[in-house]
Amino acid sequence: MSLSSPRVWPGSPHPLGATFDGSGTNFALFSAHAEKVELCLFDRDGRKETARIALPEYTHEIWHGYLPDVRPGQLYGYRVYGPYDPENGHRFNHHKLLLDPYAKALHGDLKWDDALFGYVLGDPKEDLSFDTRDSAPFMPKCRVIDPAFTWGEAITPTPWHETIIYETHVKGFTMRHPQVPEEVRGTFDGLATPVVADYLRDLGVTAVELLPVHAFIQDRHLIDRGLRNYWGYNSIGFFAPHPEYLPGDDPRAFKTFVQVMHDAGIEVILDVVYNHTAEGNHLGPTLCFRGIDNRSYYYLMGDNGRYYNDFTGTGNALELRHPYVLRMVTDSLRYWVQEMRVDGFRFDLATTLARVEGPYDQHAGFLDAVAQDPVLSTVKLIAEPWDTGLGGYQVGAFPPGWAEWNDRYRDTVREFWKGDPGKLGELASRLSGSSDIYGHRGRRPWASVNFVTAHDGFTLRDLVSYNGKHNEANKEDNRDGSDDNRSWNCGVEGETDDPDIVELRRRQSRNMLATLLLSQGVPMILGGDEFGRTQGGNNNAYCQDSEISWFDWEGIDEAGKRLMTFTKALIKLRREHIVFHRSRFFHGRIIPGTEIKDVTWQRPDGTEMMEDDWADPNAKSLRFVLSGEAGNFHLTNRGEPEPDDTFLVALNASGEDIEHILPDDEAGAGQVWCKLVDTSAMPSVAEEGDVLDKAGPGDTFTLQPHSLVLWVRREDS
Repeated sequence: MSLSSPRVWPGSPHPLGATFDGSGTNFALFSAHAEKVELCLFDRDGRKETARIALPEYTHEIWHGYLPDVRPGQLYGYRVYGPYDPENGHRFNHHKLLLDPYAKALHGDLKWDDALFGYVLGDPKEDLSFDTRDSAPFMPKCRVIDPAFTWGEAITPTPWHETIIYETHVKGFTMRHPQVPEEVRGTFDGLATPVVADYLRDLGVTAVELLPVHAFIQDRHLIDRGLRNYWGYNSIGFFAPHPEYLPGDDPRAFKTFVQVMHDAGIEVILDVVYNHTAEGNHLGPTLCFRGIDNRSYYYLMGDNGRYYNDFTGTGNALELRHPYVLRMVTDSLRYWVQEMRVDGFRFDLATTLARVEGPYDQHAGFLDAVAQDPVLSTVKLIAEPWDTGLGGYQVGAFPPGWAEWNDRYRDTVREFWKGDPGKLGELASRLSGSSDIYGHRGRRPWASVNFVTAHDGFTLRDLVSYNGKHNEANKEDNRDGSDDNRSWNCGVEGETDDPDIVELRRRQSRNMLATLLLSQGVPMILGGDEFGRTQGGNNNAYCQDSEISWFDWEGIDEAGKRLMTFTKALIKLRREHIVFHRSRFFHGRIIPGTEIKDVTWQRPDGTEMMEDDWADPNAKSLRFVLSGEAGNFHLTNRGEPEPDDTFLVALNASGEDIEHILPDDEAGAGQVWCKLVDTSAMPSVAEEGDVLDKAGPGDTFTLQPHSLVLWVRREDS
């Protein structure tokens, strides 16, 4: 349809973005400092501009107009006029086509060209110069969408304390999956295939957490090196799914994926990046926010604002102190909850979102806005509670209602199993829910999202196979990525055929998975760890859209299959026994209504640990008894007791056998201890209805080096 002279009506300033109402489309764009805004319409390929319309109205700093002849599928962008005055924070340049911050879909890829920059690259004045080249041929275009979708049955939210998270990547999970049709691999349609839902359901996880799916760009410096922005932490659109993941640019593919997950009983959590955008620092391109209203959208330095505050290491930070920017973020979150039906969010570098006058503030506008929002306050909110700015480490400092990635859990578990001395006290706190970090203001153990590995760092297999990072494929001379891995290669760097080292690595993998799944708090499993996925020692695969990152499903060997069986069994055990995911912290105190402690930390002889035991720097073994007694303390919402079995967990990170005596206190007549898990044995976990071993109260057992065992007390049969 040609729209060389389209009809234009005043329209409405609300809602922001392009909104099709069944008759036509309303366009609304916030810019406090613009002097004029032009809406540019393009043909179906996005190559030819078919019309340019000045939005006729300006209401409450919002430019708007209604086009009765525009239908879903129409491609568009904006040109915004105003002062080009970088030294005073203004970077308007109407020669640059700009994306709509509220665009619900994008078409085409960004094609890097010097015309994308608002200034002349190479000019001695740098960003104080002015570029007049048209950037439209190199820009993706926004697409008007029809939001109609027929939803199926809604999912019942999984209680926080029952949640088990599986972190993965849209493309990485599906690109090499033999049962995912080749034409949909790497897309939401690929993730929506039945084999994916069946796999996740059979594994037993309750939620899948996806690395960023908001529209992002491929960084120029990566493209120049033959690499790609694989992880996607470089957002340019907070409402649009990343086009590469959408067959045919249709956002309904994402909705279908969510419905398939919900039908399988699995929640969807998105890793979101609202702390910065892909436009970078003052020398970055002009793609969206910078050209629409730089002074409003970005957290600028000083009174004038040529330069950007950078708390994220990416060059800029969004100005969430501005009401319209804060509104954009909360509108985006509500859109993904209400329109796309996601169940929660993990906020990248969340400290940045809560900076007011520089420092982190628990009552920052963003945190208060979310807390009072009737939609957002009811979904799962997970903070990555740090950024790169001064005072950025805020683990434990987010408000009630938030869960947080607990890197102290990660570090402690790694250090303990590596054999570092003096870790018992810290380990006990992490295993029992980290009440020293989260036990205030009515927060619960689920505030701690426990993980041993995540996308950022080694996989579990690499954690036990490499002492140092091996990021040469990133083409940065192995300078990128963390050097603080707390890993142990078990004697040889990288792959080996030595059977003793191979077996020790497999045992260490089981140790850390078992520790994770038997700890209080919310466990998060890195996708692929359940079968031993490797990245060849790369601990910063952000730019590896390649077989380094893609899951090698056909390469899963017998050891990988056994590890998967082990993981499934541990997840099932956790889900069936509430003692491993209580909604109250364990403090080693008497359970009200009983005479039994909730958790008892013991020596190998079964007596309670004393202060000297905790202080022993050479101790590398820990054991504890979790009581299944409910008393009048562990109750359902309706006041009914939730009793469980009593378990003994023993961990040995040393290289020596340790003789243990099974507890005989509180054991009733006819009761025995049944071993369910032994990471030193094969099989390492008992099949359903079976046990690995039985012993009576007061009997001894040998805890093997580098191993974990789990015993349950039951009636002898």
